[in-house]
Amino acid sequence: MIAALIAAAAVSAACNLEKPSGQPGCTRAAVDALPMNAIQAIGTHNSYKMAIAPNEMAMIRAANAREADGIDYSHPPLTQQLDAGARQLEIDIVYDPDTGLYAGPTGFKMAGANAVPYDFAPYRQPGLKVVHEPSVDYRVTCPLFTQCLKEVRAWSQKHRDHVPLLILLNLKEGGISMPGAIKAPVFDAKAMDLIDAEIRSVFPEASLITPDQVQGKHATLREAAGAGAWPRLRDARGKVMIALDCPPAQVARYRGERKVLEGRAAFVNIEEGSPAAAYITLNEPKEQAARIAAAVKAGLIVRTRADADTREARTNDTSRQTAAFASGAQYISTDYMTPDTRFGPYVAKLPGGGAARLSPVQPGS
Repeated sequence: MIAALIAAAAVSAACNLEKPSGQPGCTRAAVDALPMNAIQAIGTHNSYKMAIAPNEMAMIRAANAREADGIDYSHPPLTQQLDAGARQLEIDIVYDPDTGLYAGPTGFKMAGANAVPYDFAPYRQPGLKVVHEPSVDYRVTCPLFTQCLKEVRAWSQKHRDHVPLLILLNLKEGGISMPGAIKAPVFDAKAMDLIDAEIRSVFPEASLITPDQVQGKHATLREAAGAGAWPRLRDARGKVMIALDCPPAQVARYRGERKVLEGRAAFVNIEEGSPAAAYITLNEPKEQAARIAAAVKAGLIVRTRADADTREARTNDTSRQTAAFASGAQYISTDYMTPDTRFGPYVAKLPGGGAARLSPVQPGS
């Protein structure tokens, strides 16, 4: 931890960590000496999500206007988000053991002859699928999990100096309560292994930051994080870290009988005191400000949110994002890297610009 503080002291708070200017306090050598958990970057929430077709949105709004407001957002393809400076992405995946479960969404069927065309062919292919809600909010930019990962991998290979990317995974199970709704199966042990298999089918080990790499010879991942074992930026550039942003029951299934996360490709969202703790999701930067700062100081990587459910965009309320950036969380998620002009000028951008900056709260401080 002391080494991390010394490295941070050599870097200006205004330095663009991805493209150091070469000026005092912003040299490549000083920046590359930073541990990867010393940075702060912006990213996107439900990064794969396209807009719901207007006539299907009208049906949702008629049934539940508040729910409709909360899901009335979309994102461009992942490549465009990365080009714009996103360094954290979020992908929701569903298990499809018999293949084809998600190829006929209820909302599309209800729209009948007026349904907006959509290509369901990828959903008839084997593998994990990407979807927000399988019956009514199913339109995505990359329907196959491996397709999303390949898009990120292709971008990363073209931009090898990027700061480490964080990809969060939500594992969707069940579905909404309505006649004919699709119910996503539980992620059992076989499905959990499939997650790792698909990740490693796209990303070679050398391109990943994994729990085993960080833990090293430490007894636990938590001990390693507390000891400052995260890779320095010189070693983390061009790499991807994946974390399961999941509830405890799913985390337990992913860990299985492991003491920590031995052999797994992804980190997990888990309480700060767990042997497997190195990453945690704390999405309320106002209410959880003290907890976020404490987690960062203890060596964990934290993701929080600048906005949620379109509320801030509709009122142009920037107080939550101000709290998020001040919290010290390394990755700040937004639905508005660009404004939605239907609502107003609301936008979330990293203070000072650029893709990554020195976090205002440092590990070990």
